[in-house]
Amino acid sequence: MTVVARGLDNPRGVTIGYDGAVVLAEAGRGGRSDRCVDSPEGGKVCLGLSGGITAVSVGRRGAWSQRRIVGGLPSLAGRDGASAVGPHDVSPYGDREYVTALGLGGTPQSRFDLGLAGLMLGQTLIVRSDRNGQSTRSFGDPAAFEGRRDPDRQGVDSNPYSILGTRNGAVAVDAGGNTLLTIGQRGAVSTLAVFPNRMVAGPSGGRVSMQAVPTSVVRGPDGAFYVGQLTGFPFPVGGARVYRVVPGQQPTVVARGFTNIVDIAFDRQGRLLVLEIAKNGLASGDQTGALIRVDRRGNHTELVPGRLTAPGGLAVGADGSLFVTNHSTSAGRGELLRIANV
Repeated sequence: MTVVARGLDNPRGVTIGYDGAVVLAEAGRGGRSDRCVDSPEGGKVCLGLSGGITAVSVGRRGAWSQRRIVGGLPSLAGRDGASAVGPHDVSPYGDREYVTALGLGGTPQSRFDLGLAGLMLGQTLIVRSDRNGQSTRSFGDPAAFEGRRDPDRQGVDSNPYSILGTRNGAVAVDAGGNTLLTIGQRGAVSTLAVFPNRMVAGPSGGRVSMQAVPTSVVRGPDGAFYVGQLTGFPFPVGGARVYRVVPGQQPTVVARGFTNIVDIAFDRQGRLLVLEIAKNGLASGDQTGALIRVDRRGNHTELVPGRLTAPGGLAVGADGSLFVTNHSTSAGRGELLRIANV
């Protein structure tokens, strides 16, 4: 395992770009503006334009380099810049463009207290960077859709977290809304799947209803969509699952026994890879993450055990190597790791 990029601000989802570069979303570090709101987790968070998209590539001599290809995207964080809300994921889209999902963590109305730039939170954007500069345009508004429809009927809460470009537009998971959404080429949003609550053991005994909190979506070798879940409170160890989604059908569970999934992928052999942001559970306070490979018999193998700290995103390179964003909830300390083909 080697570090191929450093100094990143809350790095999250990662993908392989058109030219073979590794492209990742940085949620940024918020800002020092007077556009501040109370965070659901406590304290104030302030808006800045510190979010962006970064490309990491290897040169002819084997040295890795990194550069921001898109900047100035909204970011919401406290004074230390940690655990920012901003660009959460990135995926290739169209003619050398990318589509990115911007988080929110609230109702669409909460955006109005953050000014014009804040209105972009909770949306999906199409971004492009070339020799003529960068361009950004709105693609869809999952937060507004959640505000109108509330598909899971648990109160309006939107936090777009993962996105996947498709031939017909994109699909995205809304972690706050517990949904998998489709976004058409003209930006129309509709529900593809709703992920149900489950009854689990509570921290003080008894049973409590736990929300699904989906955080990742990929297309599997069979063409279906696969969705990993973080799980909501009480974040039980071993309580996270991977769902298979076929349009027009109910989601089905295909793998279980994980903890706080933040991303998933399939390797070149078609084996499922699962990235856990906190292998001992978010409630433990332990930021040790885990990368788990699942073989065709369902056996779990942890790769690079003990080497990941609050990882945030996962992608498989053309040569089979794995790329993982690390320290995904830290400003200025984030990394991109390359794990050799195993």
